[in-house]
Amino acid sequence: MCGRYTLTQPEKLKKRFKTVNDIKKIEPSYNIAPAQYLPTITRNSPNKITMMKWGFVPHWGKDKKLSLINIRSETVKEKPYFKNILFKDRCLIPSDGFFEWKKIKLDEKEEKIPYYIRFKDHKIFSFAGIYIILKDAEGKEIFTFAILTTKPNSLVAKIHNRMPVILQEENEDLWLNSSASLNDLLKVLKPYSAKPMTAHKISKKVNSPRNDYPSILERA
Repeated sequence: MCGRYTLTQPEKLKKRFKTVNDIKKIEPSYNIAPAQYLPTITRNSPNKITMMKWGFVPHWGKDKKLSLINIRSETVKEKPYFKNILFKDRCLIPSDGFFEWKKIKLDEKEEKIPYYIRFKDHKIFSFAGIYIILKDAEGKEIFTFAILTTKPNSLVAKIHNRMPVILQEENEDLWLNSSASLNDLLKVLKPYSAKPMTAHKISKKVNSPRNDYPSILERA
C-alpha cells in the first residue's frame, strides 16, 4: 500500500508535467497524509494541475464516509465499478518519494520500522491514480482520488508486500489519454524496476503527519 508520500519540489510541477496552469500556493511537503488536498495532473487540453482530496469515495460510500486511499490494481481489473472508473477518470499523482513500514519482531513484540523510498536521482515521478467527482450539500464539486497499488519490486519486497504503481514517464500521456484502450491501461499497472530506486530507514517521528519538515527524511 501507500499511506504517505512526499512532494518536496512543487515548483517543478508545471515544467515536469507541461501543465497549462501553475498553482503558486503549493508548499513543499515531507509527510503527506490522507484527507489532505493535493496536486494531481489531469488532461484538460493540455494538462492541468487539479487539487484533489486524497481518499476516493465510491458512490456507495458517500453517506458512510468510506474513503479509499489505495485501490489494488487487481481490483480495477476485476470489478466492473472500478473498471469503469479506470476507463474514464484517471490522473497522475506527482511525488518524489513514499513511505512503507517494515514489520519486525523485537523482544517478542511486533514493531513497524518506517522506510523512505525514492529514485536515486531524487526526480519527480507520478503514481497512477483514479478519481471521482462528488457534490456537497451546496452543490460544490469535490474531487477525491486514490493511488493504485501493485505487487512490490525486489527493493520494496524487502519492506512491504505492496507498492504504489509508479508510471514510466513515457506512459504518462497514455494514462491521461481519454482514447486509451483498457488493455493498454492495464499493461502499465505493474511494479517499477528496482534498479533506479533506493530506500533507507527513517525516524518513527514520520508516524505523525504533524512532523512535516525536511529532516524527517534523513537516514535513521
